[in-house]
Amino acid sequence: MKKITWNSPVILWFALISAAALAADTLTHGAANRLLFSVYRGSLADPLFYVRLFGHVLGHASLSHYTGNMMLFLLVGPLLEEKYGSKRLLAIMAAVALVTGIIHILIAGNTMLMGASGIVFAFILLASITGTRRGIPLTMIIVAVIYISQQVYEGFVSADNVSQLTHIVGGCIGSICGLFLKDGNTRR
Repeated sequence: MKKITWNSPVILWFALISAAALAADTLTHGAANRLLFSVYRGSLADPLFYVRLFGHVLGHASLSHYTGNMMLFLLVGPLLEEKYGSKRLLAIMAAVALVTGIIHILIAGNTMLMGASGIVFAFILLASITGTRRGIPLTMIIVAVIYISQQVYEGFVSADNVSQLTHIVGGCIGSICGLFLKDGNTRR
């Protein structure tokens, strides 16, 4: 029998910390998400504002929200971590958290944003670029067009409390990182 390996430390730790955040939020009846694991407009003098600016990607509103994000995250993430390395993948995740947090505060700061879906969509578009040697892959263009048009459409016709803008921003960051990293700048 083969041994189980801790194959993708950044991805596995993120999934575990997100599960712990969900458990903490459940035990505190929503206080943990409000305090640490969601982003919204607040005072720049509050140290927790900066924690929330990055920590909102760890928070999830429910078990189904968590599992929906983690299924894709755990499927695509390890392949990307193996290809680009833990430090680069962590940097991409932090960039998505920061940029989506800032954009959310500027556009819809009176509501709370939480969840890893921006990172998941960054990973989806990053993965669609991975493995090509030259040019912009047609698969990436098709995935981007389908994905972004779906998000724009849902943003206009749906009132489901899902931040389609976060998905689009995450996807754009994943595409930009993928285009930058694909030209031989992988795991060094």
